[in-house]
Amino acid sequence: MTSRAERPVAPSGGLTATLALLSFVVPLSTDMYLPGFPAMARELNTDAAGVQFTLTAFLVGLAAGQLVLGPLSDRYGRRKPILIGAGVCMVATALCAVAPTLSMLIALRFVTGFAGAAGVVVGRAVVTDLATGAVAARLFGLLMALGGIAPIVAPLAGGVVVGGTGNWRAVFWVLASASALMFVAALARVPETLPAERRHTDGVGALAKAAGSVLTDRPYLGYTLAFCLATAALFCYISASPFLLQNVLGFSVGAASTVFSVGALTATVSTLAGSRLVGRHSPRLLLRAGLALMLAASIAALFLALTGHLARTWALGLIGAAFLGLGQVFATATGLALERVPHAAGTGSAVLGMLQNALGAAVAPLMGVAGEHTAIPLFAGMTLCTLLASAALFLTRQKDGRSRAARSDDPASAPDREGTVDLA
Repeated sequence: MTSRAERPVAPSGGLTATLALLSFVVPLSTDMYLPGFPAMARELNTDAAGVQFTLTAFLVGLAAGQLVLGPLSDRYGRRKPILIGAGVCMVATALCAVAPTLSMLIALRFVTGFAGAAGVVVGRAVVTDLATGAVAARLFGLLMALGGIAPIVAPLAGGVVVGGTGNWRAVFWVLASASALMFVAALARVPETLPAERRHTDGVGALAKAAGSVLTDRPYLGYTLAFCLATAALFCYISASPFLLQNVLGFSVGAASTVFSVGALTATVSTLAGSRLVGRHSPRLLLRAGLALMLAASIAALFLALTGHLARTWALGLIGAAFLGLGQVFATATGLALERVPHAAGTGSAVLGMLQNALGAAVAPLMGVAGEHTAIPLFAGMTLCTLLASAALFLTRQKDGRSRAARSDDPASAPDREGTVDLA
């Protein structure tokens, strides 16, 4: 039996950087074209909800892609799905730049999300293949933080591209170039981390058995729901932010991009801090504290929006507080969830990613139902999502020791805690 220490691993810095890049391009594709939303609405002859549906299509594709590609990586290995997904993502993104209609752009955004899912879902499975415990938690936190750089860079870069060219389509040419870089890096740096003897080679039955073991693990479901619902609160903000910042709070396009990036920087710094705190403090404690801060900030912002007192200072301060809490969720929840199911890391990562993006796709168009000049749907959505995320933690209230796989009699599925690889 091949131990974790014996599995092929790329140089730690190179593999970690490549996994970060794979995580980077997806949020870059999500956020970079946000400054162009008003211009897109005018050129494509649609409204705010219509433009937001391109984001919904991307997130639906991302959810579906993870649900398909994660289990397939448990059967066929990690490297091939990553390479195929990166290549398709590059081509589909380039086609978005020349899409003549809203309907075609929506379809291409779905394809882009589906293909881009490979880097996210299989990348998480690679981490689970190579590390467990606090090492995995730190690495997940690091990747989330590095991936969080994308929301900082994306709106600023998008604002520069849209403002400099006067054309939102130029953003997709930049994204196509980023996807090409992602493909080259994956080709050069991502090894095969799932040995043939650990793959689910018995067809649909084995994949169904793996999925069943994942979906019946209560702590896994609790941590997954907490993470995904907290992320849905973020998607409420991502979808509504162009209209909140420009139409409600009165910022220019450039200033709105800067404000959005500062919020993303807050979440990134908080995630980095959380990844450092793991090992000194309980990840579960950090997760609960993060959700509590998110909930308090969202409720306060909703109250101010309902009473008509949502001034710039209060709005930005409370959004920043919510992002501080979100960083703690990002630093802990993914590692806590996937540590429960090391025997089916691809499937576990797929379920987490699918639910994350399905919820994001569901909330995005709802943010525009009351028009472009109110923040009430945004903060109501953030409050509800965070409240449900906090409630999901009740599912984790059982003895949370070794995972179900580790308690089984199958030595191939038991985590080898002495053979972890610290890639960070």
